[in-house]
Amino acid sequence: MNAWKHFKTITTHRMIVRKECFAVGLYWQGLTHDLSKYSPTEFLMGVKYYQGYRSPNNAEREDKGYSEAWLHHKGRNRHHFEYWLDYPAESDSKVKVKILACRMPVKYVVEMFMDRLAASKVYKGDEYTDASPLEYYRKGDISALLHPRTKKILELLLKMNAKYGEEYTFDFIRKKLLIRRR
Repeated sequence: MNAWKHFKTITTHRMIVRKECFAVGLYWQGLTHDLSKYSPTEFLMGVKYYQGYRSPNNAEREDKGYSEAWLHHKGRNRHHFEYWLDYPAESDSKVKVKILACRMPVKYVVEMFMDRLAASKVYKGDEYTDASPLEYYRKGDISALLHPRTKKILELLLKMNAKYGEEYTFDFIRKKLLIRRR
């Protein structure tokens, strides 16, 4: 039963992201978003830890101390900021940071924003509001792990969506943000 429920959850999520990405002109990203979730490494863990109201990765992490599915997923999907974490070159003695947040290309920041909208819609259901993705972002406190430019764009989109809604935000992405970055 969990296999079917998990399949429906990830497929619904992908369909929402596809629709959102298509709305702003990111067709390839809409088509290929999160395909790794159907791989055995991710899908089987998703089935085992399925709960329906949050990511199974969190339950796996609580059980094992890490999430094998998440480690697999973040290494294959460029719309996750974790994909863009690296460490500085040894020759750069000025850098005191052990982890380096690389600047994400804008198209992946937009896909990350769409991913957050879709995840909030799937997990919050009828309780979803345009502010839900921003609330989730603030709760997670990941800003220290984002490149400053990536953080600026993501927060702009989350705040814009919370204040003005999707139609306005998607229009901004399509007409202003992505046009300048092509």
